[in-house]
Amino acid sequence: MKKLLFSLTLITSLARLGHAQSLTPDQLETITQKHVRKSYGDLFNFLSLPNNAHIDAHIPPNVDWLKQAFAQRGFAVEVLPTKGGHPLVFAEHKADVTPKGQLKTLLFYMHFDGQPVNPADWQQESPYKPVLKKKVAEGSQWEAIDWSILQSKYDPDWRIFGRSSSDDKGPIVMLLSALTAMQAEKIPFRYNIKVILDSEEEIGSPYLADAVLAYKDKLAADFMMIMDGGRHLSNQPTLVYGCRGIATVTLTTYGPRGAQHSGHYGNYAPNPALRMAQLLGSMKDEDGRVTIPGYYDGVTIDEAAAKILAAVPDDPAEIQQKLGFAAPDKVGRNYQEALQYPSLNIRGLSSANVGKQAGTVIPDKAIAELDLRLVPESDPERLKALIRQHIERRGYQVIDHEPTEAERAQYPKLIQMKSGEAAMLPFRTDFGGIEDKWLTHAMQRAFGRDPIKIRMTGGSVPIVPFLRTLNIPAIHVPMVNLDNNQHAANENLRLGNYVEGMKTWLAIFTE
Repeated sequence: MKKLLFSLTLITSLARLGHAQSLTPDQLETITQKHVRKSYGDLFNFLSLPNNAHIDAHIPPNVDWLKQAFAQRGFAVEVLPTKGGHPLVFAEHKADVTPKGQLKTLLFYMHFDGQPVNPADWQQESPYKPVLKKKVAEGSQWEAIDWSILQSKYDPDWRIFGRSSSDDKGPIVMLLSALTAMQAEKIPFRYNIKVILDSEEEIGSPYLADAVLAYKDKLAADFMMIMDGGRHLSNQPTLVYGCRGIATVTLTTYGPRGAQHSGHYGNYAPNPALRMAQLLGSMKDEDGRVTIPGYYDGVTIDEAAAKILAAVPDDPAEIQQKLGFAAPDKVGRNYQEALQYPSLNIRGLSSANVGKQAGTVIPDKAIAELDLRLVPESDPERLKALIRQHIERRGYQVIDHEPTEAERAQYPKLIQMKSGEAAMLPFRTDFGGIEDKWLTHAMQRAFGRDPIKIRMTGGSVPIVPFLRTLNIPAIHVPMVNLDNNQHAANENLRLGNYVEGMKTWLAIFTE
């Protein structure tokens, strides 16, 4: 009876106000709980569509599903071709009332492609057949439970396992569920809403920058929000004001023309694996700081920035325990400060063989894959040039191809250096702007407390072309649990995060 009376009061108050005011926290919670169960079918169906962008046949069914889903909720939907890849999906809904203030048009970025899968690594029939699971008492194992139980029961710690459940299909269905609730409750749109859905984010969005330029008039907005990635480790509501970018480099050192017997030629033929190890070791000190001169130039952390970074409630002991190491590198005074500097990471090493395939050989080559995480103060081409100069100072002849016989005969120390595809650039939005205050208040209204505010996160998203071409600021609104096995086997979405994500969308649309 109390729930019925409250619902009647809610409906009456909304009708009386005409939605001239933001929904109260109680109203947000009531509407979310009233409608969230209806959305689980959409979540199941969308997660069941394979979405590896490397496989051309995977993307069209996802595009068709999204077109229908947004059209059913009153959006005008277009499929926007790109120059050489899969298309973008664009959905738009005009405001029902005249927008007031500086933020009239909101642009949201998400992606619907997912990382490749190896089904053998998943603890279920298929990565593309979502499974609801609960944790086994006093253990780290998960057991499957019937999906239909979601219509009658709810435990926020249950999880939905499936590829892209968190990255990034879950947030898309959270949006759709909020839109369904707004339709049912006759809540008008206060803003012009634009949603751009990327089909190639997991492969670097190689054609996105050109597409943004081509469709800049269609995409024009006052403010952009990125609805991707995980909340703070505490799983509290979070806002992120910047993301690092990324560039990649591949290095190859050379030894003999082919692998040689280590007994016959050990101590005589140069070993490319050893040279690679020495070279990489020369790039950092024992505290993990890059030793290449100028690598950190331009990065300063003043008192105001240090205060912002220190306010994030990180627990160093918890992070170290979770990741399994005894002490962190010392690039910054804390975890958040470490993310303000460009990184130089060895993401992969290869030379000859190990384990049962190991042989007594001097390898012919060694390969190192590097990724450079970028911050706004670091230019990727400058950083790559600094790495090249450092290698040259170590006596290497740097080439961009497999060495010729003449080069092998001429240069004692040869290395091939190749850059990956175009760098994904970083961004950072200042605290205190109108967008920050508006979004912060929406989050406060939804959850009754201030969100955790992170100056810059370590991951990368391909949204800088939007910011530069459209000349707008952006803030990242992560919704999913950070421990979601993103990009790995057994990716999952915590059910409590799914429900709170729907409430977050409602709070934003009614702020």
